[in-house]
Amino acid sequence: MSYYERHVFFCCNQRDPADARGCCDGKGASAMRDYAKSCVKELGMAGAGKVRINQAGCLDRCEEGPCVVVYPDAVWYTYVDRGDIDEIIEAHLRHGRIVERLRI
Repeated sequence: MSYYERHVFFCCNQRDPADARGCCDGKGASAMRDYAKSCVKELGMAGAGKVRINQAGCLDRCEEGPCVVVYPDAVWYTYVDRGDIDEIIEAHLRHGRIVERLRI
């Protein structure tokens, strides 16, 4: 059994702004990770046996927008704003439903 029900990794990679691949942190990933972490705690979903929000280095999908991966489900998402993060938290993390419109 896993220590967490779901473990969420936000790519917070930082590249030189001149790099054509871009980087997730340059698209607000750290702020979104902090927001998700705060929401999960506020909703009482954080901790052992529940949900863990973490920062990751490069997940090598930065070209697809800022990305996040949810384990053990191995579901990859991109997002634009807090509304997208709210939807991932509510649908996937709370109810186990994949948010297809954000899936990469």
